Amino acid sequence: MSTFYFIAFLSIFFSILVITAKNPVHSILYLILTFFTFTIHYVLLNAQFLAIVNFIVYMGAILVLFLYTLMLINLNKESEPRKSNVVKIAGFIGGGCFLLAIVSAVKAFNGSQLVILQDPNLGLVKNLGKILFNEYLLPFEVSSILLLSAMVGAVLLATKDPKTT
Repeated sequence: MSTFYFIAFLSIFFSILVITAKNPVHSILYLILTFFTFTIHYVLLNAQFLAIVNFIVYMGAILVLFLYTLMLINLNKESEPRKSNVVKIAGFIGGGCFLLAIVSAVKAFNGSQLVILQDPNLGLVKNLGKILFNEYLLPFEVSSILLLSAMVGAVLLATKDPKTT
């Protein structure tokens, strides 16, 4: 149980660093660490498939894409427009509402009983594979053919026709 609280503390700490970092590249790197702590949470909750998907999709693809996009754009402090006081006040009110919602959720929790899984095999990749390849085999194969045709179409659109050049 102490591992959960330590990882939860790290999640909150890295999330705060994402918001407060002055350098946007550092902010994205802190976001990668935050998603890594989420992956650890999924493993602790016995949801291995979600952990693997979170690791591959979010950390491996989306955040790397964010990092490359951020490196390609020009971020000068001189070219950044000044925010008006109305935007600052709206952000302060929104943050206050969010803080109020968090405090009310913590008060509603008020030391409730912990959830104990009745089935320890819940969330395993083996069970997901059995369902996916037994009951949902046709939709799975149709979606794979659709993704393959989209990939072939993207490659054909990206290549130049040698006859037109």
